[in-house]
Amino acid sequence: MSAPLPISFEFFPPKTPEGVEKLVAVRHKLYALQPQFFSVTYGAGGSTQDGTLQTVQAIMADGFEAAPHFSCIGANRASVRAQLAAFQAQGIRRMVALRGDLPSGHGSFGEFKYASELIEFIRAETGTHFHIEVGCYPEVHPQAKSPEADLAAYAAKVRAGASSAITQYFFNADAYSRFVEDAHKLGADIPVVAGVMPIIGSTQLMRFSDACGAEIPRWIRLRLQAFGDDSASIKAFGLDVVTQLCEQLRAAGAPGIHFYTMNQAVATTEICKRLGLAN
Repeated sequence: MSAPLPISFEFFPPKTPEGVEKLVAVRHKLYALQPQFFSVTYGAGGSTQDGTLQTVQAIMADGFEAAPHFSCIGANRASVRAQLAAFQAQGIRRMVALRGDLPSGHGSFGEFKYASELIEFIRAETGTHFHIEVGCYPEVHPQAKSPEADLAAYAAKVRAGASSAITQYFFNADAYSRFVEDAHKLGADIPVVAGVMPIIGSTQLMRFSDACGAEIPRWIRLRLQAFGDDSASIKAFGLDVVTQLCEQLRAAGAPGIHFYTMNQAVATTEICKRLGLAN
């Protein structure tokens, strides 16, 4: 019998009434897996922040913990202070603190240039009220000057008060293990939850991966390309690949797995069943 493996799920806020309705159904399917929490993203510059909070509140109303993504791009201390107070008033105890991406045409970082500055401010304002998740990149942030600079930026977030980390998705378990090892050498020893992307389509996965710096190993890319438009074969292959990756991560001692669900339940549920995490 495999040891229990904590899991969590990420959603993005729906932009249409149909999307909202669909996500309600997806949420209820994933509730059956008893995740530790759900995280909810928002767009560049906080462009979907209202939808993010509505989704977080709906999940919390259903009795599950939810964490909004919280970006500091374009923010100032007063606006962050007000947002933290609103989170506390709504009963939110967990967040994913990020620098965030500059929205198109937006030229200013605001008063916070780095996520570590945001985390430090949150801790100064609210003490230990929030469990603060941060992002990290086992295969190096695409905008980092070097792997060393990327690790140093991560360590700064840990020193500033991060509670735990969630990785960008990846398909190479060795990259995860090496990142955790290197981070520990810098004293950054908070839990690093492995971010995993179920493979449910080929074109979208390749586009996302090219944009965020996640490497698709050549053998996986070639197999996906060979399937062409055969979506059933892509999904079957994807289930095998990602389940095996999760098994490797469990064997490597990952403290949890965070699924980037793309607001879908089928692939994530099947992977969890194969891992013995679902009834």
